[in-house]
Amino acid sequence: MAGRLLANLIVMGGTVVGRAMLQAYRQAIVNANKTGAAQEAINGIRRASRAMTEQEARQILGISENSTWEEIVQKYDTMFERNNKNGSFYLQSKVHRAKECLEPLYQKPDVLN
Repeated sequence: MAGRLLANLIVMGGTVVGRAMLQAYRQAIVNANKTGAAQEAINGIRRASRAMTEQEARQILGISENSTWEEIVQKYDTMFERNNKNGSFYLQSKVHRAKECLEPLYQKPDVLN
């Protein structure tokens, strides 16, 4: 009997806490929409996920539009290793993203037989 009573109290308590959390979440969304915080967060996510442009990739690697893939790979290897040894994970990441951005431009399309 005591076990049943305890189980009922736990279920009822869980229900009350669950409803309170749901109500607080809904109120947080309403408040965020009023202040514009939700829109700012969405804009921040959009800016962060922006893909690198070809021009930006070339500028990071220090190459021209006439550069060959071999030159790009050589620059990439040099810059990636320098930042691996001495330094900046952020710059190393930028160099890697620049190479990734330019790869599709230099890959030869597969010829279907």
